Amino acid sequence: MATEASEGAAPRHVAIIMDGNGRWATRRGRPRLFGHQAGAKRVREIVEACPDLGVKYLTIFAFSTENWKRTQAEVAGLMLLFRRYITKEAQRLLAKGVRVRFIGDRVKLDAKLVALMDELEALTAGNEKVHLTIALNYGGRDEVTRATQRMAVEVAEGRLKPEDVDAETLGRFLDTCMLPDPDLVIRTSGEARISNFLLWQSAYAEYEFIDTLWPDFSAECFAEITRGFASRDRRFGAVKA
Repeated sequence: MATEASEGAAPRHVAIIMDGNGRWATRRGRPRLFGHQAGAKRVREIVEACPDLGVKYLTIFAFSTENWKRTQAEVAGLMLLFRRYITKEAQRLLAKGVRVRFIGDRVKLDAKLVALMDELEALTAGNEKVHLTIALNYGGRDEVTRATQRMAVEVAEGRLKPEDVDAETLGRFLDTCMLPDPDLVIRTSGEARISNFLLWQSAYAEYEFIDTLWPDFSAECFAEITRGFASRDRRFGAVKA
């Protein structure tokens, strides 16, 4: 696993809770899905801003395990939007050097969507410029639960000793085992909660809660926040002399 960003540097890994799409649309007298469509377009701008800002890894929260509670129409519209996004953006992501991964539980997702996810991961597997991770049907508690279940199987089969289990061991079973922990987590829309996102991984991340709704979150906003990160004093529990 890669190390976290060093002091005074840009965040190497930024995670974003993309909130406020529905409210953005409602304020304009439009359906909530109109806001989600606008938010999807914003993703491209933020991804393409990453290299110039020194951000190597970007993880975005697209759909949570709790989002199934929304209306059937909104959920169906979001699933269609995800399929369209993958189909439309695949070649551009490939050309821009973006490697795409998906995290979350795929069991409940539509088979056609899962096939597109698999295809995009395979298509971009050789890219290294930006690592884009999309959390889809993802929840932090669900991820840790699934990880402990997989770990328990190895213990039961004798491939892992209980006394050898530590934090590093659990980390190897998480969806994000191939990624460094996030240095910075941004949540848009004025909400000040983490909403079950990367609970384990963000233990020592810096947080930025901003009022801007996601469809209005520009590359300039992103740049300002990442520049501000460099001035933060990250001690990871230690006390500096």
